[in-house]
This record gives sequence, structure tokens and C-alpha cells, in this order.
Amino acid sequence: MSAAIRAKGHTIRIPVVIRGTPAWVHAATDVDFTASRGRVHAVVGESGCGKTTLAAAILGMLPAGTLARGRLDYVDRGGTATALTGAGRAAAARTAKLRGRRIGYVPQSAATYLTPVRRVGAQLRETIGELRGNATAEQLLARVNLDEAAMEAFPHELSGGMLQRAALAFALAGDPDVLVADEPISGLDPGLARLTLELLRSTADSGTAVVLITHDLQALASAAIADELSVMYAGRIIETGPAAQILTAPAERYTADLLAALPANGLHPMPGMPPELTNLPPDYTYADRLRTAREKEAGRAR
Repeated sequence: MSAAIRAKGHTIRIPVVIRGTPAWVHAATDVDFTASRGRVHAVVGESGCGKTTLAAAILGMLPAGTLARGRLDYVDRGGTATALTGAGRAAAARTAKLRGRRIGYVPQSAATYLTPVRRVGAQLRETIGELRGNATAEQLLARVNLDEAAMEAFPHELSGGMLQRAALAFALAGDPDVLVADEPISGLDPGLARLTLELLRSTADSGTAVVLITHDLQALASAAIADELSVMYAGRIIETGPAAQILTAPAERYTADLLAALPANGLHPMPGMPPELTNLPPDYTYADRLRTAREKEAGRAR
């Protein structure tokens, strides 16, 4: 399968001001990442580890003033690479042309992306027209297992699971080559989560590169829909490879601890707390977190 998204040494620094002092959020550091057509590439990790920032970078939606180095490209079917990050109006215009038409987006909170006083069908038809998509609104809704009654509904009249499926229909309106799904199963019950994941699987099977951002390892392992898996910690991808292999025989201690914390594996609590990414030391690793956790535990035992 050909690569659609390719990152090499990609590093993101986001400027912030804390109590009047300028600082940098080390949102991603030396990220190597490839998402291929026809495949689901899942990115997992605790909250605050950099997953959503990676999604925002792929979509060209990083905050103003962000510094980026290394490469992050969209590669079309002819092999031509287009940089997804950069400064200035030219870079913003470049990514805007790709967003929706070449790179679709499924948000975590679908309801906040729809106009509450307009019917779903009217909004979906407008989106198809703007993106010059080939499918009709009815066809897109059928593709995500929603009947035509959803066309006449207002967003608040749809359940959470239906809204998430509607969001997928909107993301597919421009016939994208890449689909970025950011926590699409957050807040869904297990049955609806599995249905959503299966829809993402079928989207990949149609030839789209699917990037799935999630912290729900339990649902991911249960549905078994991912081909590749990348584990992020403190802004770095610390482990990547075939999903089935990593979920059953992880190479990294952090991944093993994540899996041990799942209900199916005994709910063993993660040691310590994830680090703040602001001004994070460049040599910080999970071993530092484990050492800090051990020292705190020893202090409490005295």
C-alpha cells in the first residue's frame, strides 16, 4: 500500500505564556510516522501525550506561532509530496486546499461541528457541494448506517452514536484520500464504539488511509480493526508496528503498563502521572516517571 501521510523527524513546539513568562509546549518530538492507503493506523497513549496535536498537524490546524521542523507530508497517488506544516499565508492556503478534499476529519464532539438550527441533510448537501464530492447525502448516510430520516433531523435530535456516524458522513463528503478520526469513540457505549470502529475499517478497505487517534485501548483491542499501531508518550512515538503484535507482546514498558491498566487485564493503575509537556527536558523518558513514582512511594512508606 502506498503512503498517504509521511512524517520524518517531525517536531512541534507551541508557544504559551505561563504566569507572564513565555514557554514552549513540546507537543511532538522527532516523530516518524506513516499512514498508508487501505490501512488503519491507530495512535494511542494517555491524555496529553501529543496525539491530538499530531492530528492537528496533519490537518494543518496548528495554532499561530507554532514552530515545526522535520517533515510532515501528504503524498498523493502519483507520489508527489505536499508539506503539511509551514509558516505564512502560502502554507495556510496549501493545507486549506487539502483539508476536506484530500484529508477528511472526524471530530471528537460531533455536535459542536454542526449548526444546531439547521437540518442534518441540508448541512450535508452543502458540504458535498463545497467539497465537490461525488456521493449524494443519502448515499453517505447509508454508508455510515443511518437511514434517510436523519436527513430531516436537527443535530440535537440524534443520539451520540448517530451524531458520530453523521460526522463520519461529513468527513467522507469530499471523497478524501486520508481520514483523521480524533477520539471518535469517546463517550460511546461498547456496542456503538465497535460499530464506529468497524465503519472506519470499511473506510480503509475502500482505499482510504485512516489515522485513528484514541486512548481506548480496550475497544481497539476488542474490535481488532487496526493494521498498525503507534504508541505516544510525552510527545514521542516510542513504539510502532503491527497492531496485533504490539497489543499482545509490547516491546516498551510504557505500552505494557497501558495494557495492564485495562479492565480485561486487571485494572493495574499506571505508576505516577504523565508529565507536563511545557519546557519538557529533551531527554525525558518513561523511566524518569517510574523513578519519580518509586521515590514518592518510598517517601510515603517512611
